[in-house]
Amino acid sequence: MSSRNPIIAVTGSSGAGTSTTTSSFEHMFRTLGINSVNIEGDSFHRFSRQEMDLAKRKAKESHTNISYFGDLANDFDALEKLFKTYGETGKGMMRRYLHTFDDAVPYNQMPGTFTPWEELVRALIYCFMKAYMAV
Repeated sequence: MSSRNPIIAVTGSSGAGTSTTTSSFEHMFRTLGINSVNIEGDSFHRFSRQEMDLAKRKAKESHTNISYFGDLANDFDALEKLFKTYGETGKGMMRRYLHTFDDAVPYNQMPGTFTPWEELVRALIYCFMKAYMAV
């Protein structure tokens, strides 16, 4: 882990307290004047909501399985690259998964889609990761 560009990873399944923990960290960062970014694990899904529905149907038809938590549905290489690059340089690529209409409206997109990839700003001190996938 980089002491210059630390990463705090909070992982857990629904109901485990990840949202509460995220809120606590964000409050502490705000209070201390620390610039941070919250990158959700859902941002590293391979598929939009519609694409995942199709992948699940295809898997069922072929008597195979696809899980929201597995490597078929998640780009773990991109997540690893973000952690490595951010730790070394303070930079990296991120996007957002838009869960709800409230999330999607500012981007003029539909829920269940991703924002375009964008570069993290160098001024960020912490990269906060909230992951809803098994890593």
